[in-house]
Amino acid sequence: MTRTYAPAAVRQVTSFAAIGVVSTAAYALLYTALRFTLSAEASNALALLGTAVANTAANRRLTFGLRDRDGMARDQAGGLLAFGAALAITTLSVLALHVVTANPTRIVELAVLIGANGLATVVRFVMLRAWIARGRRPSETAMELRKALS
Repeated sequence: MTRTYAPAAVRQVTSFAAIGVVSTAAYALLYTALRFTLSAEASNALALLGTAVANTAANRRLTFGLRDRDGMARDQAGGLLAFGAALAITTLSVLALHVVTANPTRIVELAVLIGANGLATVVRFVMLRAWIARGRRPSETAMELRKALS
């Protein structure tokens, strides 16, 4: 059986992925700059926080199609919850790396963190989508995405 995905659903996932790529690049640059003076854990937390608000705003507008200010603070609060999940995933990953290898290179740290960010991105999409859609009438895009994923 072949699944047909609604164009709007594909556009939503594609938009989220594109924003994720830009956010990950910004995260990697911030992490690398911060890592010269801070620990891996502190650099990770600050780099994630530095990109979380912009990421949520971009996804709210471009991925989920919300251009008004209604619910923006609530949506950013949901973004901060997703940030907490991402922080937990990435922090545990870097801590595990330091247990396995006492002195990993910065490149290895960054590679592990980018991989952990991939997992965190999936979690973030699910959380943001559920949070931002909560209490709102489902848009045509959201209904198409539900249909495509069921």
